[in-house]
Amino acid sequence: MIPAARRGESGAGALPTGTGSAPCHHGEILQGVFLDGDGRRCAGLVTLPMAGPGSRAEFVRGPGTAPLAVTVVPADRTKAAQAAVLAVAECAERVGEPPCGGELRLTGAVPVGLGMGSSTSDVTATVRAVADSYGLRLDSATVARLTVRAELACDPLMLSGRPVLFAQREGRVLEALGRALPPLVVVGCALGGGAPVDTLALPVRELDDEDVRAYEGLRALLRRAVATGDAALLGEVATASARRGQQVLGHPEFEALTGIAGRVGAVGVQIAHSGAVAGVLFDAAAPGQRQRVRDCLRALAARGIPATRTFTTFTTTKEILNGPAHRGVDRPAGPDTPRRPARLPAL
Repeated sequence: MIPAARRGESGAGALPTGTGSAPCHHGEILQGVFLDGDGRRCAGLVTLPMAGPGSRAEFVRGPGTAPLAVTVVPADRTKAAQAAVLAVAECAERVGEPPCGGELRLTGAVPVGLGMGSSTSDVTATVRAVADSYGLRLDSATVARLTVRAELACDPLMLSGRPVLFAQREGRVLEALGRALPPLVVVGCALGGGAPVDTLALPVRELDDEDVRAYEGLRALLRRAVATGDAALLGEVATASARRGQQVLGHPEFEALTGIAGRVGAVGVQIAHSGAVAGVLFDAAAPGQRQRVRDCLRALAARGIPATRTFTTFTTTKEILNGPAHRGVDRPAGPDTPRRPARLPAL
């Protein structure tokens, strides 16, 4: 344990300290199996960015301590602890120092088990904090490589936010789709009452050549949607991907969700393919969005699907309707607060 009196202090006796942060996302627009540049099958995904909740990490190095002597608060963030060990080894080699241990402290408000990239957010923030403690700034490819080693699979939260098809098990970009998604308004909700999804318990479905051709077709449509700013086409892709995801996830409310989207003038729906979070997508450039969003919220409530957060893809500050959607319930957890599976209020 590093003495509290020396953490982050300035002066000759201070221990080197670094900080880092990372956002989360709102599930996927597209997820499946695609062909890489060599024609090899590769699992990939395109996430829906969301400003707001994220992870923040502080890492205090302990020069002279054992390389594996990394403590983490809260103690259940084991993937982040592993990421700290890996990042220390990377950074120490770059600066010509022996690796050491340290103390990692994480704060944030990304719900767990809903498919919003909570563990990748923790791990990415951790890698950045460790690098900062060495006075380094690692490129995104290196951060992705370390994140995959810590997690086995990760989301593209270490990238710039531009839409990419990302190989989550390899930590590499399969395709940069363009500069930005078409402007969308997203009415977030949670299926299954917001209960976390145990991805390890999900059935494994073997994909054949027909599946790969279908996903490659959706990839081409999404590429065109981004290039032309076509929100309606993006909605078609997201809905098709979400429907394919139901072959494994089987959310009982899915048909009700798509029905609501059709009735209120949305362009489609998206889901987290490894969680319960979902979104009804609207073309932000179409007139009458405020009324459509209100109609959507009423329809979700009538079907017992809890709404969570309404946000846009084209700004980090604007919220639709009545100001910030957190309404006092998105309070960052303290560093000593263990991460529990989050239900709806955490969104």
